Amino acid sequence: MAEINNEFNYSAVTPDIRELAEKAYQSTLIDSELYKKWDVKRGLRDLNGKGVLAGLTHISDVHAVDIIDGKSVPVDGSLFYRGYNVKDLVRGISARNDFGFEEITYLLLFDKLPNRMELDAFREILARYRALPKNFVRDVIMKAPSSNMMNTLARSVLTLYSYDSAAEDISVPNVLRQSLQLISLFPMLSVYSYQAYAHYQKNESLYIHIPDTRISLAENLLYILRPDSSYTELEAKVLDIALVLHADHGGGNNSTFTTHVVTSTGTDTYSSVAASLGSLKGPRHGGANVKVVEMFDDMKETIKDWKDEEEVTRYLCDILDRKAFDRKGLIYGVGHAVYSLSDPREIIFKSFVERLAHEKGLDEEFALYDMVERLAPKEIAKRRPIYKGVCANVDFYSGFVYNMLDLPRELYTPIFACARISGWSAHRIEELSNNGKIIRPAFKSAQPVRDYISMDER
Repeated sequence: MAEINNEFNYSAVTPDIRELAEKAYQSTLIDSELYKKWDVKRGLRDLNGKGVLAGLTHISDVHAVDIIDGKSVPVDGSLFYRGYNVKDLVRGISARNDFGFEEITYLLLFDKLPNRMELDAFREILARYRALPKNFVRDVIMKAPSSNMMNTLARSVLTLYSYDSAAEDISVPNVLRQSLQLISLFPMLSVYSYQAYAHYQKNESLYIHIPDTRISLAENLLYILRPDSSYTELEAKVLDIALVLHADHGGGNNSTFTTHVVTSTGTDTYSSVAASLGSLKGPRHGGANVKVVEMFDDMKETIKDWKDEEEVTRYLCDILDRKAFDRKGLIYGVGHAVYSLSDPREIIFKSFVERLAHEKGLDEEFALYDMVERLAPKEIAKRRPIYKGVCANVDFYSGFVYNMLDLPRELYTPIFACARISGWSAHRIEELSNNGKIIRPAFKSAQPVRDYISMDER
C-alpha cells in the first residue's frame, strides 16, 4: 500500500494534473455551430439575448422592452415587487423616513404591503430570530476561517441543518420558519465570518458584537461590524436602500433560478440556500461590485485629471482594447442581460449615493463615477456588436457605496446575499406550493456513439 504523505500540498496543481487537465479540456470542446444546428438556447437565452421562458412567478418582474407591432422595443427598465414598482416603494419608504428592508421582505413573502401593526409584529419576529445557537460562533465560524466569506457563509448555513430538529420538513409553515431565521441570521453569519478571517489571517483585533434586537437589519449590520458600533443615520438609510434594491430581481436571475431548480428536487432549505449562495458568489453574478471598485481604484491611479473627459475616455478605450486594468476588455458595472436603456435600481440608488458621497467629502469621486456612467456606453457601442443598448447597472454604484461605508471588500457579495435571501425564500415557498415536478432541462448529446475497445487494443 502506498504511504500517505501528510505533508501533501492540497492546493498545488502538479505536472501530472496539468497533463490530465489538458485532456479534460480538449474532450469538452463543442463545435459552436452545433448550437445553431440544433437550435440550442445556450445559457437558456436565444441569439438575441432573450431569456427562454422556464417558469411563472408572482414575486417580482423585470420590464425592459415593449412589444410594438410584434417587435421588441427597448424602454427604460422597471422592477416590480409583487406588482408594485420598486421606484414607488422606495419613494414611500423615504417619505416616511423609515427603514424599508423588513417591509419589502414582508411584501415578497406574503404578497401584501403590511400596515403598521403587521410590520411591527413582523420586525419583532425577525428580531427574535437574531440569535445564533449557543457556541456556534466558537465551534463553527471560528474554525478554519476562509478568505472568501461566501464559502464560509454557505458552510455556516449547511451546519445550521444540524441544529434544526425539523431540518427535513419542507411543509410551508416550517420552511417559512427556517427562512425567517436565515434572513435574520445572515448579517451575523457574514460579519462574524469576516471578523474571524481578519483576526486569524490578517492579524487584526477580534470584535464579536452581540446584535441589537431594537434596530433594523441595515443598522444591525453596521452595529456588529464596526469596532465602536457607531454609524450615521444616512449611512444606515443608504445601506437599507441597497438591501431593498437587491432583495429580488425576477425569477430568471441565476441564483434565484438555482433556488427553483434545487427546491424542485424536494431537498431541505439549508441545501437550497447553500446552492444559491454558490451561484451568487460568481463574478458574473453577485461578485461584480468588487470588480467595479477595483477598476476605479486603477482608474484613479492612472488618470491624472479626473475631470478631463478625453483622458477618461482614453482609459475606457484601453480597457475595451484589453490594455488597461485586468485586460479582459470589460468595463465592469456597465451592461446587463435584461436592461438596455437603464437599470431602475441604478437610477433609484444614484441619488442616495450622491448624498452619501457629499457627506463623506467625496464629491469629486462621485463626479468621476457619473462621467464614466455617461461615457462608457458610447465607447462600448463603438467597439462591440450589440443587439441592444447598454447601460450602467446597480453594481456600478453599490461597490462605491460599500467602500464609503468602510465595508471590507470581502463582505460586498455577502451583503448582496443578506438582501437576496428574502427573494430566495419567497421563491422557494412559491416553488414548493405550485410545482411538484423536478426541473430538468434537456441536453442534446454532441458525442457520436463509439464501439468499445478492449484494454489490449487501446
